[in-house]
Amino acid sequence: MRKIILAMQVSLDGFFEGPDRDLSWHMVDDELHRHFNDQLGAMGAFLDGRVTYELMAGFWPTADENPASSGPVAEFARIWREMPKIVYSRTLTTADWNTAVVRDVVAEEVLELKSQPGGDLALGGADLADTFRRLGLIDEYWLYVHPVLVGRGRPLFKPADSQAQLRLVETRAFGNGVVLLRFAA
Repeated sequence: MRKIILAMQVSLDGFFEGPDRDLSWHMVDDELHRHFNDQLGAMGAFLDGRVTYELMAGFWPTADENPASSGPVAEFARIWREMPKIVYSRTLTTADWNTAVVRDVVAEEVLELKSQPGGDLALGGADLADTFRRLGLIDEYWLYVHPVLVGRGRPLFKPADSQAQLRLVETRAFGNGVVLLRFAA
């Protein structure tokens, strides 16, 4: 059975974005980007919320046409365009680049998707991740912790009434100081 994997970048103080959706503190160099390409290129689909999808769709479809794009950036543009995507949105009616729009997260439908053959499913977007977490649908958490204290912004995890015990599966340090903490639910 496929896994649902939440892969998110966070600051040391737990924010996935700074004030006004600031992501400038992300320290994604070629080494880290190649790692993302290896991991995400093997996925079976991207599952995104509307905000994440629109952010991605605003950049990745043509990122490889920019002569200033590094090799890993150009490679990810191709991965993103070709990867099947599901965007969960109550406002979008259509989406491009191999994307299906689904109105609501229905646990039974997600479990059916997990049971299909293919690579694991990469979950993106903090609000969507919160819904999946509350429904017990996340199998692994891949947190890329950046050595930055953002101070304020949007925390990755919202308050919850339940506690989840996770098992550390892997740690990996990158040359730029980012650390991957991989946990299984």
